[in-house]
Amino acid sequence: MGVKELAMLSNGVVFPNPKHYKAHLAKLKRLSRILTRKVKGSSNRFKAKQRLAKHHAKIANLRKNTLHQITTYLCKNHATIVVEDLNVGGMLKNHKLAQVIADCGFHEFKCQLEYKAKKFGCEVMVADRWFPSSKTCSNCGHIQDMPLKERVYNCESCGHSMDRDLNAAINLSRLAFTVKAD
Repeated sequence: MGVKELAMLSNGVVFPNPKHYKAHLAKLKRLSRILTRKVKGSSNRFKAKQRLAKHHAKIANLRKNTLHQITTYLCKNHATIVVEDLNVGGMLKNHKLAQVIADCGFHEFKCQLEYKAKKFGCEVMVADRWFPSSKTCSNCGHIQDMPLKERVYNCESCGHSMDRDLNAAINLSRLAFTVKAD
């Protein structure tokens, strides 16, 4: 998944990443700066601390609401959902991606999918971390290495070209069919 989308379906439906933390970062910085300028132990510092905590809670609630809406839609409308087992801890070590990856809430997304799948009677499959979903051509099956910065998959074998994430979503949906067939 790219940074611009939170999830992509094999039929091309995209759930954009709203980036709630980034949208509210300026206000968080301002509230934090106000807090640090207050005298320790004062009632004004306590009030500033509460305002900052309230704003952090608002961002968390916005993120949870977005995840609830997406996971409910997925579980109600799809019999089988395939998600990748992403190395989120490793992705968080990359300082250029860390803030956006943390803002997505991948762990919460996966947890909500699992309990809602039981509730709505659908199946959640987790693709192996090393399955080359975005490196495999969905047209001919050719596997090629791709750096993360390339967002369009161009097959060297058949010349097929499409969005990297859509290509991965198609490959993951095919994986679900092959596992069910076995």
